[in-house]
Amino acid sequence: MSPSRSLQPFFSVVVPVLGEAGRINALVDNVRTAGYGLPLEIIVVDGDPAGTTIRAIDRPGVTGLTAPPGRGRQQNAGAAAASGEALLFLHADTRLPAGAFQAAAALLEDRAELGAFSLAIRASQPLLRLIAAGATWRSRFFSLPYGDQALFMRRDLFEALGGFADIPVMEDVELVRALRRAGGRVAILPSCVVTSARRWQAGGILRTTLRNLLLLLLFSLGVSPARLARHYPPLPGSSPGEPS
Repeated sequence: MSPSRSLQPFFSVVVPVLGEAGRINALVDNVRTAGYGLPLEIIVVDGDPAGTTIRAIDRPGVTGLTAPPGRGRQQNAGAAAASGEALLFLHADTRLPAGAFQAAAALLEDRAELGAFSLAIRASQPLLRLIAAGATWRSRFFSLPYGDQALFMRRDLFEALGGFADIPVMEDVELVRALRRAGGRVAILPSCVVTSARRWQAGGILRTTLRNLLLLLLFSLGVSPARLARHYPPLPGSSPGEPS
């Protein structure tokens, strides 16, 4: 089904947030610009029980929810409230390219059960551009995109898989692997989402990259996500467990 065939939203965009009051309205604007006026449902799920980020939203037509902090829990809460036929999970510091939803809908129609975008990092350092290119290659070669690449899939399939695992880190990796174990296809679009460099800048480019690779390796070897989470610091200025 194409998003242009119905006035009902084909895509529900689920955004987990914590401490993102300063950038949430720009994100809403980006989603609507990328949708070219298509009917889209935007659900912002705040891990702060006071709803600090939700209260900062001054754009109409956005659904705001609160949920216990943690990307998996927050995204599951947003998916449970969604009415769209497909879900797109968008991190607060990631921006979608023009035509994102048309391209995503076309991919789900005939190429894959789960999709994501290629990755770009909003930074001038050549090393970060190389890291982004490496992440795109990894996601295509191993069919293993990360959450900052804006994962999307049909809602009924997401529900059949049980949603995101209730784990503090690697919930995106676990969802992709569950889909692949069930025989589902994964595909990566050539157009890029652009994500913030703030985590690399805060932790150091090489150190952050090596840490992420090591955490993935340890997770693959069966190390508990709770143990891995101790080595995955929150973003600067945020609370522990912040979605990124």
